[in-house]
Amino acid sequence: MRNSKGRIIAAGAALLAAGLALSACSGGSSDGSDANGVQTITFWHRTFTPPENAWYKDIVKQFNASQSKIKVVDTEVPADAWDQKMKAAQAAGKAPDIYTHSGPIQDAVNAGQLYNLDEVVDKSALQEILPIAQSVSEIGGKFYAYPLLVEAQTVLFWNKDMLTAAGLDPEQGPTTWDELMADCAKIKPTLKSGQYCISPAMDAATFAWSTVGQQYNFSGHTALTDDWTKPNIDNDGYRALMNEYKQLWDNGYMPKQALAAYVEGKDFGQKKVAFKVSGSWMMSEIGSDYKDLLTKTGVGAFPDAPNADGRTATTLGNFKWVIDAKSKHAKAAGQFLQWAIAGDPANVLPFFVNTQFTKIPVRQSVQDAVSKDEGAADAPWSDILINKIAPTAIPEPTYPWDVSLAVGTAMESVMKGAKSPDDAIKTADAAIAKVIQQNDLPSKAPKN
Repeated sequence: MRNSKGRIIAAGAALLAAGLALSACSGGSSDGSDANGVQTITFWHRTFTPPENAWYKDIVKQFNASQSKIKVVDTEVPADAWDQKMKAAQAAGKAPDIYTHSGPIQDAVNAGQLYNLDEVVDKSALQEILPIAQSVSEIGGKFYAYPLLVEAQTVLFWNKDMLTAAGLDPEQGPTTWDELMADCAKIKPTLKSGQYCISPAMDAATFAWSTVGQQYNFSGHTALTDDWTKPNIDNDGYRALMNEYKQLWDNGYMPKQALAAYVEGKDFGQKKVAFKVSGSWMMSEIGSDYKDLLTKTGVGAFPDAPNADGRTATTLGNFKWVIDAKSKHAKAAGQFLQWAIAGDPANVLPFFVNTQFTKIPVRQSVQDAVSKDEGAADAPWSDILINKIAPTAIPEPTYPWDVSLAVGTAMESVMKGAKSPDDAIKTADAAIAKVIQQNDLPSKAPKN
């Protein structure tokens, strides 16, 4: 990396020179420079894991050191305060010039909040985005976001020692729900008080976003018809998925109260569960906080439905960088974005290495650089994530969140026995139909 640093700075300077030569009509205002001709742009990102936070701080520092015409001011915003802080800034017309964005961009584009990156980022850089990430960054042939990564939101982790104690193969996790139930039946008698077979999603909101891939896996589609005119959950696939979680609950294979949040690995790290369902990012937490488990953790695709069509049962999450549509420094923000995450692969390599190879790069050049890193050999899960899970994962839906939440609410109510699958689906159907009408969803249905 020391040898790469000179190339990074040189590349940044060259890119900046080229960027400043763009015509003014390519977007953004050239006003706002100080007496020395320096433009200051604001950059917000959420608080992530310590390695990610360190990378964000360092990439801003490197960019500022690489040239003298643009100064990036970085602000780290706590995740639980992000929505409130961002909405307040947007309402006041003081949104940051550039910021991180998770989830679908459709609503933000419809609201006119995002800048068209085609005007401030080189076409060649945009064309590098791999197909698995294009659906989360491009709408109507225009790019409104540049993804830093995609990540599997539903991965099965297992404690090899706990599987061995139950007489199971520690190197092979269950590949179907039937196998998962059979494994839990063998594991349960070997557990101590306070231990459980599995820690999956447990609440409506988590079900809403984490099970989209499972919904597709069981039914061959997600919660709306292709033309977005009707709900599409009143079928055997959705009923079967709900009943699987009810079996986990009724058989005592999972705790009745969450031992840790779905997004964190504390319950797994403390050896309270044999199986943990979480996103691919959890391996980063294991590597940093529970190093004794790093070589004792199995990683695999989430179990399939009996009649799955070959698509993995995971939703493909993402984090992207976007430029605010009202930014007065869109051109400068575009140059920072391109230099930091769309330029030299060496700039983003530390991000993927230091997060324990748990994130999936969206550019082939970056994937190649990550695979060649000497640490990749000690992270066998990287190959599983990139080559066995991500290629057939289901992208996050672009329909409104309330549609997903209606499904999640139905799943939680069935799991806990509050409603039968028929009653839960009936309630969700009505809620989704209301969202369709209120938001005129048929007019916004994806063309592809």
